[in-house]
Amino acid sequence: MEKTTNKPTFIPKMYCNLFGHDYQVSKKVTYHVKEYTCRHCKKELTTNSNGNLIELTPKFREINAILSRIHTSRTQRLKEKSLTSSIY
Repeated sequence: MEKTTNKPTFIPKMYCNLFGHDYQVSKKVTYHVKEYTCRHCKKELTTNSNGNLIELTPKFREINAILSRIHTSRTQRLKEKSLTSSIY
């Protein structure tokens, strides 16, 4: 029987408590909105409407998913529009 401990999850949290989080961009939602993840403790953050970092809750996940869908469709439409206007 194998014994499991909580040490692997405790050490990254302790590291972040001592030295601070090391956030990296995990997803670019739009040009201004991004999702961040800490390399050590896996804490997730996102930017709110004011540009401040806040914790990524299910509510903000849904908002970011919708925002990403709108952003990609808009950029795709603008690319198609510029291609058709350059042909004429």
